[in-house]
Amino acid sequence: MTDALSRLLDSRDWLLADGATGTNLFNMGLSSGDAPEMFNLEHPDRIKALYEGAVLAGSDLFLTNSFGANASRLKLHGAEGRVRELNRVAAELGREVADRAGRPVVVAGSVGPTGEIMAPMGSLTYDRAVEIFHEQAEGLKEGGADVLWVETISSADEFRAAAEAFSRAGMPWCGTMSFDTAGRTMMGLTSADMAKMIAKLPYQPLAFGANCGVGASDLLRTLLGSAAAAPERPLIAKGNAGIPKYHDGHIHYDGTPDLMAEYAILARNAGAKIIGGCCGTTPEHLKYMREALETTPRGPRPSLELIVDKIGPLSSTSDGTGDDTGPTRERSGRRRRG
Repeated sequence: MTDALSRLLDSRDWLLADGATGTNLFNMGLSSGDAPEMFNLEHPDRIKALYEGAVLAGSDLFLTNSFGANASRLKLHGAEGRVRELNRVAAELGREVADRAGRPVVVAGSVGPTGEIMAPMGSLTYDRAVEIFHEQAEGLKEGGADVLWVETISSADEFRAAAEAFSRAGMPWCGTMSFDTAGRTMMGLTSADMAKMIAKLPYQPLAFGANCGVGASDLLRTLLGSAAAAPERPLIAKGNAGIPKYHDGHIHYDGTPDLMAEYAILARNAGAKIIGGCCGTTPEHLKYMREALETTPRGPRPSLELIVDKIGPLSSTSDGTGDDTGPTRERSGRRRRG
């Protein structure tokens, strides 16, 4: 039987994903330093409201509140023994929301990085990484997730470990990496490197792309590279809502709903089939993105000049491939999906 995401991908020209998890949970009372995943048990009503916000704004897919729900990250909160439970409940709450949406909505089980450095640079072995991801995957599967979704990854080995873990769980999956160092991930991969790596995986994703990183313009440059390297595979774009600004003790993102609407159109025209937001993206942004995608005819693939003109300058001249052209402005990025 075909999985839910594949059915939507086959029947639609584009899909709207969700927005931020952390940003919206902070607005619901999450405190800095707390594990967002504990809200699955402590405040299930807030997690359902998080999911419902995306669905009501028009999202066809939303990610579960399980980004950091792996044994390595949960150990920091003394909850490494609750991996299966926290992931299962995250997916169960999502399943409840999706099933009453009145239209097909995909529950994507969010899987973030382990938070450790892979060997030989660090102490995390490949086999242990597979175990960590597999434990999380089984919890999400048990809770009713339609697809697994690894995100904000910077290491090729960690990405491969997640793919093997998802294969063991027998679940379809998608994957995104974060390109926030002059067009490269923290571990030095470019969009072309990612495409080559994925082509060699024994267990292939339904779609791949980029999330988080620096700003929306930089993410679209990465997307153009992915589209050139792997034009036959569905691509994912989940860019941040502008640039983070510190104000009154809080991080705010300066991307307006109108800017994210422009970003959504550019992402679709650049080759993305699954389009959403990352840090700073609220349901209000998603509403504007949905309306823009529904009402604006598809256009030609955008140039870097058009991207800069529409949604702002790039953070660096380099896209990681050696083609160092384009206007710039220095920016600071974040690593966690927010």
